[in-house]
Amino acid sequence: MAENQSKAATEANEPVQAPVLRPGRAADPVPAPRSADAQPSAPVSDSQADKGAPSEQGPDTGSEPDNASAGQESREAGSSGAERVMAESRQRKLRLMLRQCDRVLLMDFDLLAMNGWPDNFTLAEARRGRDLWLFSALIAAAIFLSGLTGFVPAWIAGGGFGAFVIILLLGIPAVRRIYTTKPSYLDLIMTRQRMIREARQHVAHLEGSDGLIWQCARMADFNPALKNTRFSHLLKLSESRVLSRQLTRREHVRLYLIYLLEAEKAYSRVQKAFFEGNQEAIDRGWEEVAAEPEPRT
Repeated sequence: MAENQSKAATEANEPVQAPVLRPGRAADPVPAPRSADAQPSAPVSDSQADKGAPSEQGPDTGSEPDNASAGQESREAGSSGAERVMAESRQRKLRLMLRQCDRVLLMDFDLLAMNGWPDNFTLAEARRGRDLWLFSALIAAAIFLSGLTGFVPAWIAGGGFGAFVIILLLGIPAVRRIYTTKPSYLDLIMTRQRMIREARQHVAHLEGSDGLIWQCARMADFNPALKNTRFSHLLKLSESRVLSRQLTRREHVRLYLIYLLEAEKAYSRVQKAFFEGNQEAIDRGWEEVAAEPEPRT
C-alpha cells in the first residue's frame, strides 16, 4: 500500500505528456508487394470463376437489349402516329371533295348534249324558204294593188288576190304541216331558244348557290384534263355564281358538258381512293380515320 502511494506521488509530480498519434489504416489500401519468399496464392478453380463471372456481367448485358427495344418501340409508335395523322388528313380531304362535287352525278347528258340542235345548213335552207314565201306574198299583193288602180285587168288582180290569200294561209303552221314536214325557219329558231333555255336551267340546278365546277377543280390531281386552260373562263364564271346566265351559245354548253364528263371521271377515282383508304384504316384499327361522313341537314 505504501508502494502504491509512492507511485501515485511520483506520477503526480511528473509533467503530463502529449498524446501520441499512431498511423492508422490507409483510406485506399495498396496491395503489398510480393516478396520472393511469398508463396503464390491458390489458383481459382474454373467452376468458381464461372460462378462469379455471370453475377458481375449479368446486369449490364440485360439492360442494353431493354433500352434498344424501348427505343425501337418509341420510333415505331412515332411513325405509326405520323402515318395515322397523314391518313386522317387525306381521308378528310377526299371526303370534302366528294361532298362538294357530288352534284356531278345529277348531270343530264342528253339535255346538255343538245343532239336535236338544228344545224346551220338546215337553218339556211329554212331561211331561203322563208324568203321565197315573203317574195311570193309581195308579188301577189302587188298584182292585186295594181288591179285596183286599173293598171292591170280586173281578173288578173282577182287572181293576184287569191294567190296572196293562199300564200298567207301556207304561212300558218297548222296549214303548213299538211303539205310538208320540214320545219319552218321560225320553228328552228324557237327550237334553238328552247334548248338553250332548258340547258341553262339545268346548269343553274347543277351549280346551285355555291357553284359546282370551280369546286371540282381541286380534283385535278386525279384527272389532269381538268387543268386545261380552255376551262379557265368557265371556272371564273362558276366561282362568281353567274355561269348559267352567261351560257348563250351551244358551244358554251358543250364545253361545260365536257368539263362535267372529266369531273365525273375524277369523282369516280376520288371515290375509289376514299373507299380504299377507309378499308385500310379499318384493317389497321384506326376507327377515327374510317369514320363515316356526317349526314347532310
